Amino acid sequence: MIQRHFWLNLIKKSWQEHNLVWLTGVRRAGKTYLCKSLGDIEYLDCEDIDDLARLEHPKNFYQSIKKPIVVIDEVHKHADPSQLLKIGADYFPNLKIIATGSSTLAATQKFKDSLTGRKTVIKLTNMISDDLEDFGNTDLQHRIRHGGLPPMFLRKQLADNLYSEWIDSYWAKDIEELFRIDNKRSFIKFCELMMIHSGGMFEATTFTDGCQVTRPTIQKYLSILEETHLVSVIKPFHKRAAGEIVATPKVYAFDTGFVCYFNRWNTVHDNDKGRIWEHLVLVELQAKLQNTGASIYYWRNNHKKEVDFVVLKRGCDPIAIECKWKRDAFEASGLQAFRSLYPEGKNLVITTDTTSSIHKTIKSMDISFVGLKDLEL
Repeated sequence: MIQRHFWLNLIKKSWQEHNLVWLTGVRRAGKTYLCKSLGDIEYLDCEDIDDLARLEHPKNFYQSIKKPIVVIDEVHKHADPSQLLKIGADYFPNLKIIATGSSTLAATQKFKDSLTGRKTVIKLTNMISDDLEDFGNTDLQHRIRHGGLPPMFLRKQLADNLYSEWIDSYWAKDIEELFRIDNKRSFIKFCELMMIHSGGMFEATTFTDGCQVTRPTIQKYLSILEETHLVSVIKPFHKRAAGEIVATPKVYAFDTGFVCYFNRWNTVHDNDKGRIWEHLVLVELQAKLQNTGASIYYWRNNHKKEVDFVVLKRGCDPIAIECKWKRDAFEASGLQAFRSLYPEGKNLVITTDTTSSIHKTIKSMDISFVGLKDLEL
C-alpha cells in the first residue's frame, strides 16, 4: 500500500490537537485509501447497512473499539453525524477518529453542532509534489495530462471515459442529492466551461448565454462548485489603491486532467503551459497552507500588471508568488508594480526547471527562484 507521507503526517499532527479529524475532498481523491493506510484501524462505511447498524448506539460502539484508530467513511450518510462524532470527541479523547465525506455541505447540512473546537478539517487535494515521489512517478507532463486523482494518474494510457464518468458520478452523488438544480444540462455545461476557461478572470455574464440561465443562477452554480471543491475562487488582493482590481475573482478548476480533457488537449501547448503550471502551484499552496490561517489571493491592476498569487499570513507582510514554466520566462514588471504599493514581503518565483533555490536581486527586489518541491512559506 502506497504511503502518502505528507498527508499521513498532516493527519497525525492534527491528532495532537484534536482527536477528531474531518477529511474532505472531491470524489476519488483517495480519502478511503489514505485512511486505510493509517495502519491498525477499525473501518466503517456509512454506505454499508451493517456498518450503520453498528453506529446506532454511539457510546456502545466506541466502547467496543479495541483499535487505536476508528475511520468512519462517508459519515454524512449517517442520520446524525454531528452527535455521532461529538460523542466520540467528548467521551473518548484517547481514541483517534477520522471521518470522511466528499462534500463539506453534505456534512454541514446535517451537523446541528458545528463541532467547533473538537475537530480539525483536512482537505485532501489532488496529488502534490510529495505524492508524485510516493507514487514513484515525478513526470510533470504525465501529472498535468492525467491529472491528480490517483485512479487517472496511475493509468499508463489516457482513458477519457474516466473523466466523463467522474462528472456523471459528481452530478448523481454530490449535486442531485444535495442541491435543487432544475436544469442539469445548464449546470453540466457550466462545469465544462469552468474547466475550459480555468485560471481566467470570472465575469458571470460571460456564461449566461452559453448556459441559457440568468446571472444569479450562474453565481449560484459557482458557489456550488466551490462548496463541492470543483473550483477554487481566488479573490483579488487590494487595499483599494488607485488602479487595483478589487472585485473580479479568478477561478481555477480542481484538476489539470479535467482541464486538458475539456479543452481536448492531448498535449499542453507552450502558450498554455504557464496557465497550467499555476494550477499545480495553487494545489501545492492549498495543501501546505492548511490550518495555518493563511489566505491566497491574486493581484492585478488596470494596466494588466499582475502577480499570480499573493499569500497573506497573519502578522506577516504579503508574499508575492509568480509561476513560470521556465526560469528564463520570468519578467519582473508585474512584481515591480505590486511592490511599488506593498514594498515589504518575500518574493518567490516557482519554476519547473529550478532544482535548488536561487536568490537574485532584480530591479532592487530580492527574489527567490524555487521548484515546487522546495516551496516553503
